[in-house]
Amino acid sequence: MNLTPRELLANMFAAAVNAAQPEHCIPRFLPEPPRGRTLVIGAGKASAAMARALERHWPGELQGLVVTRYGYAVPCERIEIVEAAHPVPDAAGREAAGRLLEFVRGLTEDDLVICLVSGGGSALLPLPGEGITLEDKQAINRTLLKSGATISEMNCVRRHLSAIKGGRLAAACHPARVVNLLISDVPGDDPIDIASGPTVADPTTCADALEIVRRYGIDLPEGARRLLESGASETVKPGDGRLAGVSTHLVATPQLALKAAAKVAALEGVTPVLLGDGIEGEARDVGKVMAGIALQVAKHRQPVPPPCVLLSGGETTVTVRGKGRGGRNVEFLLSLAVALDGAPGIHAVAGDTDGVDGLDEIAGAFVTPDTLERAWARGIRPRDSLDDNDGHGFFEALGDSLVTGPTLTNVNDFRAILIT
Repeated sequence: MNLTPRELLANMFAAAVNAAQPEHCIPRFLPEPPRGRTLVIGAGKASAAMARALERHWPGELQGLVVTRYGYAVPCERIEIVEAAHPVPDAAGREAAGRLLEFVRGLTEDDLVICLVSGGGSALLPLPGEGITLEDKQAINRTLLKSGATISEMNCVRRHLSAIKGGRLAAACHPARVVNLLISDVPGDDPIDIASGPTVADPTTCADALEIVRRYGIDLPEGARRLLESGASETVKPGDGRLAGVSTHLVATPQLALKAAAKVAALEGVTPVLLGDGIEGEARDVGKVMAGIALQVAKHRQPVPPPCVLLSGGETTVTVRGKGRGGRNVEFLLSLAVALDGAPGIHAVAGDTDGVDGLDEIAGAFVTPDTLERAWARGIRPRDSLDDNDGHGFFEALGDSLVTGPTLTNVNDFRAILIT
């Protein structure tokens, strides 16, 4: 191995992000131009970069409207890029969602709508259902993010409180043909969970959403609860004729990113072990489990001998009970470091491939064998930081944060544990 452990881990993270760049994955999925108009719509952290890639490779006329996160816009000539807030929605997102619905009305069977959707699109399309305000949506979103609910559960609630998600945007495009090009950031790559599925059918119900609310003790505003209990906010279901002309393609996935990182490791003589691209659960619990696997490999050289790297993806959760800022990747890493307890020869990186872990403009962090020792030398107690959900503060103090800036893509979290 010619690189230092930190260099190799950083290179693997960069390769994972690069594999999901729209310029590399959009062109081969473009449909044939229609007899009528071509409209481009979309939402998500990668949607602006997806729009630029589409523009560069589209052979005919087109016009479009896409909404992305603040700071994630890129220049486009024919597609308008609007920026809005994520993960807590704002008025700019609400206005953009309303404009998207109007943009696709009045189409014909000869027209084509290309929908560019990636992770983050749910917060970027906060068009409230009847009787719900934007302030209600913001409060609900904050509560969901801290509840410990899975991304699938959160999106089920969001869909049924929305006027655009759960297939409603696709229904508005009828009778035009709709081609969905999706970059997945969710475990299992289910299209209904990518940005809460604005252009795909939804098999879940208002009753399902209410059960999730009950399960996690979420205090809904009265208008939101009334909407769910009435069933008036039911989403567009499979078999609905308005979605007959919809086709869906996954253009980039977490598994693709893991394979790209694995190639980087192999070229350095390090054996990659892919543990899965859909790992969920409380971040601190996943950290403990991963530490146990790493220690098994280091001590018993099983299931593969070092040097090797354990690669995984997915989306863990953080139930925020302390005063820290959360962040599922840094919480995972802090829990991992505590469980490893300074074991020699084990380094790790974890980060969100969109460049933002939780609410902070920090992708993630690095762990080294002396992480705990350096923390104690600065008067920082690792277990106290973990109890306070303060992973970001912990790794910032050590100078071990992973900062990338906007990556213009999003295939969920990337984790690598290097055992030398």
